[in-house]
Amino acid sequence: MAVVAGLTRRPLEQVSGLLRRRFHRTAPAALQVTVREAINQGMDEELERDEKVFLLGEEVAQYDGAYKVSRGLWKKYGDKRIIDTPISEMGFAGIAVGAAMAGLRPICEFMTFNFSMQAIDQVINSAAKTYYMSGGFQPVPIVFRGPNGASAGVAAQHSQCFAAWYGHCPGLKVVSPWSSEDAKGLIKSAIRDNNPVVVLENELMYGVPFELPPEAQSKDFLIPIGKAKIERQGTHVTIVSHSRPVSHCLEAATVLSKEGIECEVINMRTIRPMDIETIEASVMKTNHLVTVEGGWPQFGVGAEICARIMEGPAFNFLDAPVVRVTGADVPMPYAKVLEDNSVPQVKDIIFAIKKTLNM
Repeated sequence: MAVVAGLTRRPLEQVSGLLRRRFHRTAPAALQVTVREAINQGMDEELERDEKVFLLGEEVAQYDGAYKVSRGLWKKYGDKRIIDTPISEMGFAGIAVGAAMAGLRPICEFMTFNFSMQAIDQVINSAAKTYYMSGGFQPVPIVFRGPNGASAGVAAQHSQCFAAWYGHCPGLKVVSPWSSEDAKGLIKSAIRDNNPVVVLENELMYGVPFELPPEAQSKDFLIPIGKAKIERQGTHVTIVSHSRPVSHCLEAATVLSKEGIECEVINMRTIRPMDIETIEASVMKTNHLVTVEGGWPQFGVGAEICARIMEGPAFNFLDAPVVRVTGADVPMPYAKVLEDNSVPQVKDIIFAIKKTLNM
């Protein structure tokens, strides 16, 4: 009672100051957000921010997207900014490239990047080369996005990874998100970039939830294109991957930590321009390197990393040859048992790590 009586005699501002000292504010909690929701949120924020941004592709509007990535955007922004197209990739990709040249910022969705083969002349010859061929006069600010790589049970014509295909071409930027944070930050950066950007998503990751940290919940959140992220610190071996295989690498690292092997896992995030500096710094620390990707081995992302390491300062720090873990060098089989043996599994990564560590 004496405390209460004392409070009643104090000026109001002193009482409020006392309460502030006794109660502290907790930091905003991280939200659980799926990769699908993160891409949707990123596109929504950019559509709201810049009226020049629009989305077009097959079933992106009234159907909310084949994978529901564009859910709700048509109802919010209408027919002029969320546009359903005919089933003609070369046609609507050409429309999108022309719109970008005219000053708009199109997001061109391929239902799967396997279908981007129908439009590759527009992507490579029209979008990627025009800024150079115009002497820097004509930018092409366009985003090509959609699911990439192996899914499940969709066989050879719907399962290939295009990271190496598009990463080979100057004039393009190529990103490959893994987590919800990656997906939101990279799609927003891609939309704001003045260059054509290929965003390689993964169908099997769309429904996977991740914690979205408070800073990623901001409308101003961006992830710089060309910067990798160390997902797990380690001292014995560096594992470099992108997209869905990052999950397998982290799982393999957890298993091996019980055996005393500490793996450093690098999520590339960007294929082109590649953040080779982060990889080199890690290799100089661990002295061992394993690359993991879902694509084919020949002329792949892992092969490029090997070449860059060999040509750079980190080569002299290697205590063993680099080991690549890749998809099998065959068209994707339909049978599940064959499919499982055609894409990297956790056991394959563990085997490769033990091989490079001579265990």
